[in-house]
Amino acid sequence: MAAVSEQIGQVFAAQHDLRANDFRALLHIMVADVEGAPLTAGDLARLLGMSSAAMTYLVERMITSGHIRREADASDRRKVILRYDDHGMEVARGFFTPLGVRTRMALADLPDADLATAHRVFVALIESMRAHYEELGGAAPRKT
Repeated sequence: MAAVSEQIGQVFAAQHDLRANDFRALLHIMVADVEGAPLTAGDLARLLGMSSAAMTYLVERMITSGHIRREADASDRRKVILRYDDHGMEVARGFFTPLGVRTRMALADLPDADLATAHRVFVALIESMRAHYEELGGAAPRKT
């Protein structure tokens, strides 16, 4: 699943003139937003293993292309967080909506109990992988 996901991400990046780290950055920004812990450029640099200079270049390029924007953090106005911009969201929806439709069709005949069990399995796997990543020295996800 991870390998096919990577391949789909590469196609998206190629179709939209994004570099591999650009796509990875967009993915991290989206996941952090969904989890209610939006990222600063410094947070993103740590997740991607990039220097602050390289991150500044990436962020500026992604802002210029309309994929992301900077926004003052509502809970701490001194912090600036990264969010998808309208253009970036439109591009992502256009590309990934057909995958969402295909996924819903693939899961449509599965009983709710099976889907609930699969959800618990994926949550447990993600938590286990994050714990291992942190143990390896990776940055712990921020909690808000």
